[in-house]
Amino acid sequence: MIDPPSPRDRARGCLLGLAAGDALGAPAENLTPETIAARWGVLDEIEGGGTDDTEYTLFAASLLLRHGHALTSDDVAEAWRTEIVARLDGPMRGAGFSELGTVQALRLGLRPPLTGRWHPHGWSDGLAMRAAPYGIFAAGDPDEAARLAEIDGRVSHGGEGVLGGRAVAAAVAVAMTGAEPGDVIDAGLRAIPADSWTARSVRKAVEIADARGEESSREEFARALHDAVVVKHYPWTDLAPEAVALAFSAYIRGGGEVEAAVVTAANLGRDADTTAAIAGALAGAGTGEAGVPARWAGRIGPVHGRCLPVVAGRHVLDVADQLADQLADQLVDQFVDRLAERLELTGRHVEGT
Repeated sequence: MIDPPSPRDRARGCLLGLAAGDALGAPAENLTPETIAARWGVLDEIEGGGTDDTEYTLFAASLLLRHGHALTSDDVAEAWRTEIVARLDGPMRGAGFSELGTVQALRLGLRPPLTGRWHPHGWSDGLAMRAAPYGIFAAGDPDEAARLAEIDGRVSHGGEGVLGGRAVAAAVAVAMTGAEPGDVIDAGLRAIPADSWTARSVRKAVEIADARGEESSREEFARALHDAVVVKHYPWTDLAPEAVALAFSAYIRGGGEVEAAVVTAANLGRDADTTAAIAGALAGAGTGEAGVPARWAGRIGPVHGRCLPVVAGRHVLDVADQLADQLADQLVDQFVDRLAERLELTGRHVEGT
């Protein structure tokens, strides 16, 4: 009998899967499935490094390692000011529209939640792309994972952008328990309003994945998904409701396996690095580090800090270990608290008799 992955192994699988998805999907960003098929046939090998998805994920993890459950939006905003804005020398490179808008809002002296509402890209997938650490940190507690992600998201997002991050964080928290993919998706949906744009898009996308299964071709699956959830008239591809829906659907179609989920997501195009990163995080949390193909894992090194110099030189596996250590400390503290409570109750019972 094979032992299930440990929390540390799942944390490593989650962030390694995210980084691999980011790197695999990067060259397909903003492309259509048809263009991807014409260029690569099937894009299944990493060609270069990751993007801002991995770097912002490491930045989010650093907030948790410093503040834990006591994290506030003011803490997040202060970290943005001192570690992102203050280090900019010229234009910000490699960032999404929501991140650029947040930097401008902070420079104007705004505070959260206005920093996330002031710019017109609050519904982007920038929070969803970096939400996985909150699920690792609150493994088994999707409500807490979603709460922490929202605290982060208030600095840079509003509305559906925050909901996308909540859904991803909650789903990762349940994937960290080894739950079945369907239960993981259900947890993500429970973290957001049922009548939200994000929830409607996820339900449509997952229904397509469930209904078509593996017998449908990659092309048929991609076309059905695009027809159902892609906003064709919007000029950019970083919409949270769309990206989260595509990622969750790829995760389901891939059966919770890292390679199948990530390859499916990357070949759907649109914001391919983000959708593949989310799918990889979910699948990696479920399977553990061994679930990430060795040929991909070998291509993941310390990040270069092209977008966020503050995280340069950090490796996702080191950060995963730090999050796992903090999670273990929490579990020990909870056990000690419960034991002390039981001993106190027992003592009261003895005194009463």
